[in-house]
Amino acid sequence: MDVEPIKALGKDGNAVSTQHEKEIKYLLEGVNIDDEGFEFQDVGDSEWQDFEFYGFDDSSNEDYKQPNQFSSDSETPSFVLEDLEVSSDENIFLNRNQPLSSTTTKPTQRVIATEMDEIVHKNLKVNGINMHVAEIGKGPDCVLFLHGFPELWYSWRHQMLHLSAHGYRAIAPDLRGYGDTDVPPSATSYTVFHVVGDLVALLDELGLEKVFLVGHDWGAMIAWTFCLIRPDKIKALVNTSIVFQPRNPAVQPIQGYRALLGDGFYMCRFQEPGKAEAAFASAGAQAVISTFLSVRDVKPPCIPVQIDLGALFKSPVALPSWLTEEDVNYYASKFDKTGFTGGLNYYRAMDLSWELSAAWTGSQIKVPVKFLIGDLDLTYHFPGVKDYIDNGGFKKYVPLLEQVVVMEGVAHFLNQERPEEVSEHIYDFIKKF
Repeated sequence: MDVEPIKALGKDGNAVSTQHEKEIKYLLEGVNIDDEGFEFQDVGDSEWQDFEFYGFDDSSNEDYKQPNQFSSDSETPSFVLEDLEVSSDENIFLNRNQPLSSTTTKPTQRVIATEMDEIVHKNLKVNGINMHVAEIGKGPDCVLFLHGFPELWYSWRHQMLHLSAHGYRAIAPDLRGYGDTDVPPSATSYTVFHVVGDLVALLDELGLEKVFLVGHDWGAMIAWTFCLIRPDKIKALVNTSIVFQPRNPAVQPIQGYRALLGDGFYMCRFQEPGKAEAAFASAGAQAVISTFLSVRDVKPPCIPVQIDLGALFKSPVALPSWLTEEDVNYYASKFDKTGFTGGLNYYRAMDLSWELSAAWTGSQIKVPVKFLIGDLDLTYHFPGVKDYIDNGGFKKYVPLLEQVVVMEGVAHFLNQERPEEVSEHIYDFIKKF
């Protein structure tokens, strides 16, 4: 299928960027586009001025306390989320204690080899790259799973088996830059538009009109963007760990993170090509995977710039009960082959994604959504996130948000730490449609 590049225009009608237009291959059929650019969804007369950093006001935490407010003409304006005042809605509730069923209290069951053998692996040509896809199930309804960093399709193995047993077709690709999917060399090839384009092309290749979408970490960010620009492809979304972040037109993401958390914040440390790769290569893929997947510290990961990133991996890591040596070895075998540059390039393309997404400033997510997050997830403790979830900001930008579940005692990789519970949460939501 031929893919036509389109301009990302701001509300003032000016092109945000023309130099990258021809680099992007993504499928936006069905989006209302004319010669002038995009038509926009407005959420009202919201003015982008005098924000706070995520409503940052946690005076009890001195470890990452920063000045919390900047005026609209400041050199370091605020980042990502307004301080929103929206009335509560009975359709959204926080479920902090209630398990879905008695099965959620059982110990995590290992995925046995015979079940994994039922998963079919394909390599498909989509959007100019070769994509590896894992698939199981024959049902009429399809669930598309999107992994994060540093992960693979494999992170969704439990949920794929669970939902296929309930009659769903489950599909989980290695996203571009990961596993057995192609790894384009340039960071400019890793915008959210490239990745959504891959996924729309994947659905076309598989003959799928609409799917249920499930995301985690970077996969969650991609899922939000997918729903923002191609809601016609999505029946409903179950997203995890990363809240929807409305675009702040006043500041680029990395600039905002530097202002809030300093140059040592891990996303900032990942920006220089080759630096993180060298540290990861020195430590070895097994150590990198073991360290990342075992994290339970809720503070934003900040490594002072004078300290080499390799210091993160010096100490041996005791694997959590839900992560086996076999699991780590599978991840490591793939990253040993590809390296980590593909995954790191998602972070390096954040500012370009922001630049190209100007047309969607102020837009809402218009698909039904359920959101899961662990109370020990570092993203839940990021300045202002709890207030954004609890006090109406999240609901303002995701008006069809039906449920938020805060899972007790669970850290960032919740789909692997509590596979049965997460699987049940997904099934309990999508079976309604």
